[in-house]
Amino acid sequence: MSVSNRFSASGTGASEPTLPDASYSDDSMLAASSASPATPKVQRWIVAIAVMSSAVLEVLDTSVVNVSLPHIAGSLSSSVEEATWVLTSYIVANAIILPVTGWLANYMGRKRLLMTVVTGFTVSSILCGLAPNLPMLIFFRVLQGTTGGGLQPLSQAVLLEEFPGRERGKAMAFWGMGIVAAPILGPTIGGWITDSYSWRWVFYINVPVGILSLFLIYLFVHDPQYIRRGTLRADLWGLGMLALGMGALQIMLDKGQEKDWFGSELIKVLAVMAAVFLTAFVIRELTVKDPIVHFHLLRFRAFATGIGLAAVLGFVLYGSLILLPLFMQTLLGWTAATAGIWTSPRGIGTALCMPLVGYILGRGWDGRWMVTFGFSLAGLAFFGYANMTLQSGTWDIFWYQILQGAAMGLLFVPLTTLTMASIPPQETGYATSLYSVTRNIGSSMGISFVTTWITRRSQFHQSILASHITASNQMSREAMEQITGFLQHSGTDRVTAKHEAGAMIYRTMQQQAALLSYVDVFHIMGYLFLIVIPLVFLMKRPHHATTAR
Repeated sequence: MSVSNRFSASGTGASEPTLPDASYSDDSMLAASSASPATPKVQRWIVAIAVMSSAVLEVLDTSVVNVSLPHIAGSLSSSVEEATWVLTSYIVANAIILPVTGWLANYMGRKRLLMTVVTGFTVSSILCGLAPNLPMLIFFRVLQGTTGGGLQPLSQAVLLEEFPGRERGKAMAFWGMGIVAAPILGPTIGGWITDSYSWRWVFYINVPVGILSLFLIYLFVHDPQYIRRGTLRADLWGLGMLALGMGALQIMLDKGQEKDWFGSELIKVLAVMAAVFLTAFVIRELTVKDPIVHFHLLRFRAFATGIGLAAVLGFVLYGSLILLPLFMQTLLGWTAATAGIWTSPRGIGTALCMPLVGYILGRGWDGRWMVTFGFSLAGLAFFGYANMTLQSGTWDIFWYQILQGAAMGLLFVPLTTLTMASIPPQETGYATSLYSVTRNIGSSMGISFVTTWITRRSQFHQSILASHITASNQMSREAMEQITGFLQHSGTDRVTAKHEAGAMIYRTMQQQAALLSYVDVFHIMGYLFLIVIPLVFLMKRPHHATTAR
């Protein structure tokens, strides 16, 4: 059977289409949208609201709990370090379930799985809020991460299914506004809820949105014809390898800096486990009859390039979500609330840009140029951050935040649509799972990189600066004498004044070393965005874009 005949069965009443094998390539086929033209437009947008709201809750929970950790630790009589397992357990469970979401959707049915995970996420949110102690809270967070992990790829697959090719840009823009803005606004929302009410309400706010989403999914979401519910074999060996490998990888990335990376036996063991089990998992999935992750989709050039760029995007986006608040609080001396407020302008830039991007894509513009412009704009924003000093104020950061937010809006939607354009409809669920897990791994690596780099480079710069602060250095002697004289003039005796002057110079040196380490990271992220730009043009322009304007 030819390639075209294999995929013509979808939606035509013919026999069930054969899943594509490794022989397909970008040149052989571009998938037609499986959305039914008879689906009312209003109903499509109701579906979009239903799946987007549930996905936003899941993304929000990865960042909103961060600012509540000290309150959780105090309330449950534990240390802040012990309380960090509330975050780690959620991330690990999330990472394990993400890759298998496409397989589960075909095994259970997409609508049934979507209703199951929304119900599970909502119920586990209630249980997290009711947790009487830390071990129970961690257990309920594992349940929440397990059920919530499938929400992103499932919601993305549903939207790609519901909206025809020319309308996918608008749908992805609507979905992306929530997905990108949620982690940016999360710390601000979490801080306000925790200060105004209690950390338990960080979980309770999920309940009404979850119920509404569940109701809308029940009424308006339907499985496509090619879903082969219950016909797939459960690969238990593959699932076991995936769980052990992804769990070890995520714990290693989350706890690496805290445990001094490979200076810790635990990190070494986790690294070996991750390498062994994930390698074995990939080999098995490439040879087993019914794989739970379809790695053969990487033969589509646009898809392989797209998930690589998504990993870079996740690396920088989530890394900067940690980086900027740290800079504001540790070097500029801002409070956590102020830092949270002044990181939110990124969300404003994204919200303003995404509707425009959706409209432009709907008009048939080439998304590759938007992605190129987005990477360039984001690079410029990070070079702008690198010019900040210890005297920088709120407005020095504000415009760079707007610029970065606008860049994320330009990147997120076109990158998703370009990546998925060549994927056959029956593989959409598998593709969105692989896309989401790659972005998730990139995000974890970005956070680990930022926390490690700041610490190590700060020590490096401090050693360089300290080598110049010696008794033989004329500038050092002059600075010491000037500060000592000023303190003596203020009434301090010379011995005390000299001691305090040395302490002041040392603190200043530490601040400057830390500032230089942040500047290094900002430059790396800026250059990283610029370096990947040529890869964008390995992706093909979607066929529906050629009928532009």
